[in-house]
Amino acid sequence: MVIKRREFLQVGSLATASFMLPKFLKAFEKPMMVPPGNKVVVVIQFSGGNDGLNTVIPVRNDIYYRERPKLGIEKDKSLLITDEVGLNPALEAFKGLYDDGSLAIMNSVGYPNPDRSHFRSMDIWQSASASNEYVYTGWLGRYLDAQCKGCDKPTQAMEMDDVLSMALKGEESKGLAFKDPKRLFNSATGKYFKDIDSDHQKGEETIDYLYKTMSETLSSAEYIYQQSKAHPSAETYPGTELGKDLKTIASLIFSDINTKVYYVSLGSFDTHVNQDNQQKRLFTELNDAVKAFTADLKKNNRFQDVMMMTFSEFGRRVSQNASGGTDHGTANNMFFISGGLKEKGVLNAMPDLADLGDGDLKYKVDFKSVYATVLNKWLGADDKTILGKQFDHLNFI
Repeated sequence: MVIKRREFLQVGSLATASFMLPKFLKAFEKPMMVPPGNKVVVVIQFSGGNDGLNTVIPVRNDIYYRERPKLGIEKDKSLLITDEVGLNPALEAFKGLYDDGSLAIMNSVGYPNPDRSHFRSMDIWQSASASNEYVYTGWLGRYLDAQCKGCDKPTQAMEMDDVLSMALKGEESKGLAFKDPKRLFNSATGKYFKDIDSDHQKGEETIDYLYKTMSETLSSAEYIYQQSKAHPSAETYPGTELGKDLKTIASLIFSDINTKVYYVSLGSFDTHVNQDNQQKRLFTELNDAVKAFTADLKKNNRFQDVMMMTFSEFGRRVSQNASGGTDHGTANNMFFISGGLKEKGVLNAMPDLADLGDGDLKYKVDFKSVYATVLNKWLGADDKTILGKQFDHLNFI
């Protein structure tokens, strides 16, 4: 059986995903023990532009309540963490993490000349580029490139999705995207893909590369699946998508796969209408999954060297709109969760609602400084090379 290029491109989601996989996937075939203290980052992307002001609430700010007469969350309904700051009432587990010193909040994170397009702003955040630059590799993909220049034990990154985000695409190395190790294994070991692989005849260079990539994916799928079963999480997780994703991530963290980056998305937070209910639903899913995940990490003595970080492509405007929601804004807050934080709590001042730019929050912290800090201080990487210039390092880790 000889397959033409056009037919090859139609072989389905597994092969499509495999085009984006790194050449280092052969490394999965030999178990690599995770060294003690191995640092892991779990990125949770709030897709759609989460409203930061109703996430971390300025409960004593009159401007907040004036601009949001119906949407503002009252002080006595929020989860107070200081006299001036409350958390969204759905984030009960985050309040607990704050109380035990394992939550940090960074306010007013953004970038110069912000873009209010979902797609463009997400590209900026994932690529760590300036708003006037177009970069087609991701900050974590370039981290993978930097960590494996001819090495025999490269660092992996995994995304709990069917499609790989730009954040995990490097020039040479790329993360692996899948929703479930068992489903990946079942697809990879099916007769259809095995027949394609076994019947390949060398010829055109591009097709040879695609076959090689697929072959490596097939050989990796069983290993990933077996490792996910080697140290299965015994914790009870909610049956939501995020709950399932974090349980898979926990099982892989407890295995000997040399993976330092996991990436997962939650959304949509595009709350132009009916924001209260939509944000409550998403935050309930987030809260319950994170509660189970952090408990799991603590029981397995990994909470000190695993850090979760959240981001969204932009925040929302300060004023509510006429539809019970908020429109696209600019700067936003980020959460950091770990037993290994050096600074905890509210890391910087709450947004200045009296000093806005065209009705939007002004950024005070460039998100690329956050990335530089995570790359340098947590992952031990050369952040300047990865990000293309030197950014300030922050002190929360």
